[in-house]
Parts: sequence; structure tokens; C-alpha cells
Amino acid sequence: MTESQAAPAADQGSRNLIRRVIAALVLAPVAIAIAYAGGWLWTTLVTLAAIGLYVEWLMIVGVARETRVVTSGAVALAISGLCLALGRIDASLLALTLGLAAVALLSPGRRSWIATGFAYAAAAQIASVLVRLDQVWGFIALILVLLVVWVTDIGGYFAGRGIGGPKLWPRVSPKKTWAGAIGGFAASLVIAGAFAAAGLGNAGPLLLLAAVLSIASQLGDLFESAVKRRFGVKDSSHIIPGHGGLLDRLDGFVAAIVLAAIFGFLRAGADGVGRGLMVW
Repeated sequence: MTESQAAPAADQGSRNLIRRVIAALVLAPVAIAIAYAGGWLWTTLVTLAAIGLYVEWLMIVGVARETRVVTSGAVALAISGLCLALGRIDASLLALTLGLAAVALLSPGRRSWIATGFAYAAAAQIASVLVRLDQVWGFIALILVLLVVWVTDIGGYFAGRGIGGPKLWPRVSPKKTWAGAIGGFAASLVIAGAFAAAGLGNAGPLLLLAAVLSIASQLGDLFESAVKRRFGVKDSSHIIPGHGGLLDRLDGFVAAIVLAAIFGFLRAGADGVGRGLMVW
């Protein structure tokens, strides 16, 4: 690359970073405030995000113009959200099961891809609500997951750009490096250490949890990149300045929150997922 080519590329990278920072400074406090409020506010935000994830997935696989598929999935997710807001997890699961069957039956093609997209959005919705459900530990557990995902992304970005080196998986994500992956992983351990220092859990379990969630977040990012590459798409949409679409921004979070919800559920049941993650 010549100097004349490198300068515009550097300027574009700087502008993109500025847009990313501004978007994060606006969106992160809003998300944290709603997460703190919990209840129907958090459920509503999660449900809207899940519908957005589903629609963007359909855009990626090229079936977003199939009105029946879009509508049936969005309605099922909305009904599920209403049931979750009313505390009826059983009814929510029923709505999602029927929604999965509906989108599969109505799909004109690429049925497995459409069903996978709906299941992806549904899992994100259910998991995000379950982790926040516990009145004492839910918010703390949710913030832990959010911070681990965020610092994994931020640490990976700066370590990757500053250190460079061998690519992590060039066929799927040409810009990601092993240095970035390790940098993001290390940043997640700092978050776990801070939570332990604040008396919000034991250091050993928190470090292990943060490590696992950081890896899950990075795998979730690679999974979404692989899907986009499969269909020749760069960004899932352009709804968030500097970040692309909801899928581009939430891919790591979806993987981490689903894994966190499964782990917390196995330890403490549906009503105590947050406690199951934090209390050892």
C-alpha cells in the first residue's frame, strides 16, 4: 500500500473509531439504566432487540422480503416478551416453540437458516431476562456479563491494532488477530478481579466465569462473521453508527448471555440464574 493509499485508510479508521466511541457513550448508559430498572422495561428492550436480531438475520440470509416469515417470527417474539413481562416463562417458551414451527413451515426456502435465526433471537431474549430476574443478584450478574463482553471487544480491538501479528481465523474474520483475542481475554480477567475486590463474589469462580464468557463472546463474534461471509454480507445493517447492525454489536453478548443463563439455571433454577452465577 502506498502512502497516498494509506492516509485515507487511516483517516477512515479514525473516523470509524470516533463514531464507535460516541455510539458507545450514548448507548451503554441507556442500556445500563434500563438493566438497573429491570422488570418490564428491561424485558421490552430485550424483546425489541430480539426482534431486531431476527430481522437482521433474515436480511443476511436474503429472505427479509418474505412478509409472512418476518411477521410470524416478530409476533412470536413479541408475545414471548409479553409473557416474560407477566412472569410467565412457561407461556413464553410455548410462544417461542410455536413461533419456531411457524417460521419453519412458512419458509419458502433456506428453512434451516431461518429457523436458526429465530432460535438465535429467542435464546438471546430468554437468557437476557432470566439472568436479570433475581432481585438481589440479577443486575450484578447482568452487568458482569455486559462488562466482560465490552472489555473483550475493546481489549481485542486495541491489542489487535497495537500489536498485530498472526490472524486468528483469516478466512472468516481477516482483521482479528491472536494478539487481539488474548488482549480481550486478559481484559475480562481484570473485570473479574474488580468484582472480587468489590466483594461481589469469590475471585477464583469469578475469574473462571469471566474467562469462559470472554471465550464465548469471541466465538459468538466469529460465528456471526462466518454467517455473514457465507452470504457475502459485510454488515448486518447500518443502524448503529460505527458498529453496523444489532447483530454486529450483540453477537458476542448473545453467546455470552446464553451460556451464562444455562450455567446459572443449572446451579439455581429459573428464578435464581443471577444468584447461581455470582454466589459460590
